Amino acid sequence: MPGRIITIAQQKGGSGKTTLAVNLATAFLAQGKSVGLLDTDPQGSLGKWFMKRIDVLGEDPNLRFSTATAWGISYELRSLSDKVDVVIVDTPPKADSDLRPALRAADLVLVPLSSSHVDIWATQDVLDLADRAGKRAYIVMNRSRSGTRLGAEVLQAVQELDAEVMSASLGNRILFAEALGNGLGAVEAKKKSVAANEVFDLLKEVDRVL
Repeated sequence: MPGRIITIAQQKGGSGKTTLAVNLATAFLAQGKSVGLLDTDPQGSLGKWFMKRIDVLGEDPNLRFSTATAWGISYELRSLSDKVDVVIVDTPPKADSDLRPALRAADLVLVPLSSSHVDIWATQDVLDLADRAGKRAYIVMNRSRSGTRLGAEVLQAVQELDAEVMSASLGNRILFAEALGNGLGAVEAKKKSVAANEVFDLLKEVDRVL
């Protein structure tokens, strides 16, 4: 059976797509699953993380990596999904033709959204593209700031969007950035941490909807 495909998409840059991809991937690995990563973002942050990881931990037979431009996405996804349990796609920060192939192939679309009104404004285009592709899209709150006025305002605005929102969220925690810079995920850098618990809670939700 081909691996399940999770596409992470958001029009606004800096929303945390790569952070979400890395942390879900390493959490799946911790479950004993094999994971494929496909980086379609020209910035290549996911690829840089992967190469750093090889420098730190060496090759992992359960983790595969590939890149693709728009015309090669469908082929790379078929190739990866035949070899692993889960494929995670990191997409460019724009809603255009580069994103559509990854949406069409997805079993699940995750849209990271940080505590920013600008992120909310950029989200609707991605939700519309996913809807036109007939795909389930879930918002994942990233760098969430519970207990703040901005956090409350953003959450209220998100609830007004015509989209489902994951109950689990990733907080505004230094560990996420530190782990990524070292080629790791939060669940590997510090398994007993609030950040790791947030990742595992999100993984449980993702597992339920896949």
